[in-house]
Amino acid sequence: MTGSLFKANFWSTDILSTIGYDNIIQHLNNGRKNCKEFEEFLKERAAIEEKYGKDLLSLSRKKPCGQSEINTLKRALEVFKQQVDNVAQCHIHLAQTLREEARKMEDFREKQKQQRKKTETVMDAAHKQRNLQFKKTMDAKKIYEQKCRDKDEAEQAVHRSANMANQKQQEKLFVKLATSKTAVEDSDKAYMQHVNTLDKVREDWQSEHIKACEVLEAQECERINFFRNALWVHVNQLSQQCVKSDDMYEQVRKTLEMCSIEKDIEYFVNQRKTGHIPPAPIMYENFYCPQRNAAPPGKTTGPNLARRGPLPVPKSVPDDPDYSLVDDYSLLYQ
Repeated sequence: MTGSLFKANFWSTDILSTIGYDNIIQHLNNGRKNCKEFEEFLKERAAIEEKYGKDLLSLSRKKPCGQSEINTLKRALEVFKQQVDNVAQCHIHLAQTLREEARKMEDFREKQKQQRKKTETVMDAAHKQRNLQFKKTMDAKKIYEQKCRDKDEAEQAVHRSANMANQKQQEKLFVKLATSKTAVEDSDKAYMQHVNTLDKVREDWQSEHIKACEVLEAQECERINFFRNALWVHVNQLSQQCVKSDDMYEQVRKTLEMCSIEKDIEYFVNQRKTGHIPPAPIMYENFYCPQRNAAPPGKTTGPNLARRGPLPVPKSVPDDPDYSLVDDYSLLYQ
């Protein structure tokens, strides 16, 4: 509590003025509005967190991400997808938490509203009673002043008629003076009674004003404290969300640290290797060679296949029946 600042600083010299009380009420209304705005902020933030969490969850479960990877990098990707899923669930849970905080703020606003109604009802009645009694007092004052003027006029009339011969007229003036004096006395009593009543009403109103200031100041202190704590809790929840997310991503980093490029390469080789012997060179094969290599192109017949020597040049031997000379043939049709 800050002390009784409200009751010491919200008065007015005008007995009919409510400017001090009105300023307090306006300030508290603004406070309720601010709480409402923060409540709406929490609800919208919750909607954003929920949408983000669901979108992230859908991305994690439906979108492929390195699905053909193998061995250690595959395990790292699996941990990554799982932790993204966990982060998404955390955001969805945060949305629910924020909605709960918004409901707490709404309940607090409603509670203060009901408490203020009692004070405002009492103060409205006090203001109404004060204003009514002030009007009655002012009316009584006007009557009293008028009766005083009537008495003064009656006295002046009596003095003016002192030398009048008409005795009957003088008696009428004396009767009027006596009546006006009685009227002054009666109006004076009524006026004094209304002044005393107004003073009592004023004291009652001031007492209620002080009580109202104390209650409303206490409410404002409570509201500021509640609002401050709510904001503190909110940012702590956001920080906690960041810490949780970082812890989950740390699991991915630890898995990535265990990822081995050499092991993944070896794993791929062991799973998909096709052999360690490359194809042999393709040899030249002479069509006229009596020993033709029967192996199809691209295949080797053995590791120590010897390369044949150059093709022998045939000699023109007329007596050899296996050879024919070009001279024996004619390339021209006759």
